[in-house]
Amino acid sequence: MPALRPGAKVAIVAPASAAPDASDQAAEWLQERGYAPQVMPASRVRLQPPYDYLAGSDAERLADLHAAFAAPDVSAVWCLQGGFGSWRLLDGLDYELLRRHPKPFIGYSDITALHLALQRRAGFVTFHGPMLAQDMLAGKREPTESHLLAMLSGQFGQGAWIDPPLDAPATTLVPGTATGRLVGGNLALIAALIGSPYEIDTRDAILFIEDVNEALPRVDRLLNQLAAAGKFDGVKGVLVGSFTRILGVQMDDAQAQGMLYPLILDQFRGRGIPVLGGWPSGHGNPNLTLPLGARVTLDTGRGALRLEQAVVIR
Repeated sequence: MPALRPGAKVAIVAPASAAPDASDQAAEWLQERGYAPQVMPASRVRLQPPYDYLAGSDAERLADLHAAFAAPDVSAVWCLQGGFGSWRLLDGLDYELLRRHPKPFIGYSDITALHLALQRRAGFVTFHGPMLAQDMLAGKREPTESHLLAMLSGQFGQGAWIDPPLDAPATTLVPGTATGRLVGGNLALIAALIGSPYEIDTRDAILFIEDVNEALPRVDRLLNQLAAAGKFDGVKGVLVGSFTRILGVQMDDAQAQGMLYPLILDQFRGRGIPVLGGWPSGHGNPNLTLPLGARVTLDTGRGALRLEQAVVIR
């Protein structure tokens, strides 16, 4: 897919929850960085109860996505925020249209449902990265912004390393090196789609997981659900992202991560695959961008990922 160039038009979409007051602020943020924003209509909407967690009706949110991908002058489709509701769109998406018009699609959290569906049905790389309202307007620290824009503009080519910042190094849980497609996202959404046509394909993959506001027993249950569904059997390596605001744990996020690792090791220590923890992608701060669907190498010795393919064309 083409790289994002200076001055390019960027569509602002809200496929999940509403943030109607943030869409115009997000447009200003993009303008300040030299891009031409296009605010899609549903991003300015909040439905009435009991659907007030949604930005517009399913039909309106689908129409925004379809219009943004189909428009020849739109170079990227950037989500305003996550929340709830992306999964409601999966059966209605025109995957053939999206396949014909691949372009950078950026988001995370509830947007994981769309990432998984696009991987299964459209087949192009999508970006698990910071969202406009949830991250950029909230002031997530560097290299959150620069890392995403560098990746979208093609500064990360084949052979480039994706390294965490020096003040947020990753933690080796099981040493080793492995190569595969990078797949995953929010753990709860991955589990929620098991049994659906959009469930995650983990064969020969590097699995990335992250989450927020989950208790440790629930994380354990989600992991065991995926294991029971056979989703760990073909995994080549595991990248454990930010697990923030863990419920019932009275310590900061960095300390709480350590409480999570025994649950991770229960699942993967005996599988003979490398596991890297504490990766700063997801709901934490900073939030590094990951190219889902791209072939990568996980190297715990370096504590980093290497791109084995270009993810955009400059």
